[in-house]
Amino acid sequence: MASTASAPRIKPGVAPLRAGEGYSFLLRRLHSLSGVVPIGAFLLEHFISNAEAFKGPDAYNAQVKFLNSLPFVTGMELCFIWLPILYHGLYGVYIWWRGETNVGDYPWQGNWLYTAQRWTGIVAFAYMIQHTYYLRFTGITLGENPGASFAKVQHEFQNPWMIFFYCAGIIAASWHFSYGLWLFAAKWGITTGEKARQRFGYVCVVLALVLILLGGLSMNGFFRFQTPDKILTTSNVVPTP
Repeated sequence: MASTASAPRIKPGVAPLRAGEGYSFLLRRLHSLSGVVPIGAFLLEHFISNAEAFKGPDAYNAQVKFLNSLPFVTGMELCFIWLPILYHGLYGVYIWWRGETNVGDYPWQGNWLYTAQRWTGIVAFAYMIQHTYYLRFTGITLGENPGASFAKVQHEFQNPWMIFFYCAGIIAASWHFSYGLWLFAAKWGITTGEKARQRFGYVCVVLALVLILLGGLSMNGFFRFQTPDKILTTSNVVPTP
């Protein structure tokens, strides 16, 4: 009589990064690392800087002026912000396009989280493209006229769809970074064991909520204060104190 073999139990957790998979191993390592350093560091700075909008136009414009006055700011942005974001975003889209989800077949918590990580990455990447294009390549140049920074963002909020897009972008970026940080710690062997991963998971949830709160405070500032539209013309830029 044939014996019945029991199905192997799949141990929960996160598979570590493994070598021996060709150059894709290196690309995935760089993708994982770039999401934390430097992109994650930039994201934290960006949320904190934008929260200055809660204090009003003068505080926000002064922060923009300070950031643009840093030495070698263009080179630093190119090397430590735009190129890493471009690589992380495009390679993330490639992973998303090539990947397969099994949420419908195996509705485990990890699969749902992984699927959410994919889609929030797409939303956050689209948001950053639109946000950068509008602020950097349309209308008044904020690098030369930081006194118009608050008014330019506020002007975009006159479109209800952009308010919705900003909310979606803030939530997506907050979740994607926070859960990505949890994945990074698990895959790189920083958090070993179920208890360590669970505890760090709570930290990452708090981090996501804090970032969403900072984003909400920033948007609240743009709604509470009023600036005249004429500030957006180069001939009427109000200098930042």
